[in-house]
Amino acid sequence: MDKLTSIVVEDNSLALEMLVNDINTHFKEVEIIGSAKSVIEAAKLLQNQQPDILFLDIMLGDGTGFDLLEIFPNLVSKIIFITASDAYAIRAFKFAAIDYILKPYSIKDLENSFTKAKQQITPQNEQLTILKQAVTAPSERLKKLSLHTQEKIIVVDIKNIIRCKSDNNYTTFYFKDGSKILVSKTLKFYADILKENDFIRVHQSHLINKYQIKEFIKSDGGYLVLKNNTNIPVSKRKKAEVLDILKSF
Repeated sequence: MDKLTSIVVEDNSLALEMLVNDINTHFKEVEIIGSAKSVIEAAKLLQNQQPDILFLDIMLGDGTGFDLLEIFPNLVSKIIFITASDAYAIRAFKFAAIDYILKPYSIKDLENSFTKAKQQITPQNEQLTILKQAVTAPSERLKKLSLHTQEKIIVVDIKNIIRCKSDNNYTTFYFKDGSKILVSKTLKFYADILKENDFIRVHQSHLINKYQIKEFIKSDGGYLVLKNNTNIPVSKRKKAEVLDILKSF
């Protein structure tokens, strides 16, 4: 079987050496054909050959991994992003729906990343734009979200999401135009990343955009009526929180 070729871009010398050694030791099907510690060094390598897999650190001494991708907009390599265990970075990758490995990583993490790289297509430009915005301006509220369906990746405007509904390990997104999208991630996953965008988990099965609330009905245990006239139940433990939010409008 032909070996997969790889280039590693990491600005920390010790981390670079460790990753190269781990790949050489544990993944004989992968051949490292080059390594770099900066955008300039990596650009010189990629001018001559594009590997099957590019390990790319986000923050480099002379720029970012995004600078490198802008130099090579038609890069055909599968990208495995590397990032430190930072809350903002993790949030960024979740919004963009792009896989990554966290430093410090395990051999199992590397194994999983190679498996995904063999299966995945290169991230879309819109996904990379979301990721770049979230990493370079972490305090800004993100306006777009990437949704992974079984068939494709869809980038949506967060303001157009009315609500999300849980279906075991799946989540259905409902939009202002009446469309809906089913994704294979839990409601908790989206509740965690969308809470900064004014989404409220009002029930075990329901996450709503608070700006889509029309009224709260106190009868029948309490439920919300949204602007599209959908009725959403409110759990007992969430009722006080929902009422406080309504008072703040």
